[in-house]
Amino acid sequence: MDAAARRSALRQRRREYLFRMAEAGPRSPERVQSLDRTFGLLEQLADGPLTLSQLAEATSLPMPTVHRLLRFLTSQGYVRQDRAKRYSLGLRMIRLGQSASRGLGPWITPYLARLVDLFGETANMALLEGDACVYVAQVPSPRSMRMFTEVGRVVMLHCTGVGKAILSELDDDQVSALLERAGLPSRTEHTITTVPAMLETLHRGRRDGYVLDDGEQELGVRCVAVPLKDLPFRAAISISGPSSRVRSEDVPRIAPQLVAIAAEVSAQFAAGRGVELTG
Repeated sequence: MDAAARRSALRQRRREYLFRMAEAGPRSPERVQSLDRTFGLLEQLADGPLTLSQLAEATSLPMPTVHRLLRFLTSQGYVRQDRAKRYSLGLRMIRLGQSASRGLGPWITPYLARLVDLFGETANMALLEGDACVYVAQVPSPRSMRMFTEVGRVVMLHCTGVGKAILSELDDDQVSALLERAGLPSRTEHTITTVPAMLETLHRGRRDGYVLDDGEQELGVRCVAVPLKDLPFRAAISISGPSSRVRSEDVPRIAPQLVAIAAEVSAQFAAGRGVELTG
């Protein structure tokens, strides 16, 4: 099964789970269709905030239908709308995402907490999901100005530190095929937007043992990330913070600690202490 098929299957399993959680009652075809459309909107918002028109285009649904579903989801707290009229996942949906990641969260949190203690910046873990990656654990920086990403958020691989670290564990043919499917849209003026440039970056990352997101997803943010090797799934951990604090000259100090902790994580799996996460 290829990556696109796996992603589709995963989304289908999510929808089946949410169907089971829906209110009891007769399942008319109209009701099932409405639920399917609702979950389709939530899947789109998992990739980031979107406007009403963007959601209608992405789901191929009439705008009045999208508006009606969003109004219901917003009233229930599963979706929120900002001042720019963009919709994003609400606190109740984020809570569901956090619950789904509990199997990984408690296990990886002590490692991430050590990184926060060392560097005072936010530490993250993400897994490969189809042609993207999903944040499954985070320990935030204790500082008032800090990076924060909702656990459960799905992001693109080419413009994030954890994403590029995961890509660095694939061979060039796999990377090229994945990026051809997913695309390399520009998020900032620093985003890498061509496959050859990305391959060059990944070659450097494999040599050095780490990769950077240098304002490629969000201006003013720098992220140092390393892959988690020899696991039964593709994953990465990272440290992220404002570029003013995570400076270029700090990277040679941060990267070896990330690599060392990633090696500990791999050793735990090799010793059978992380096998319960793969079941």
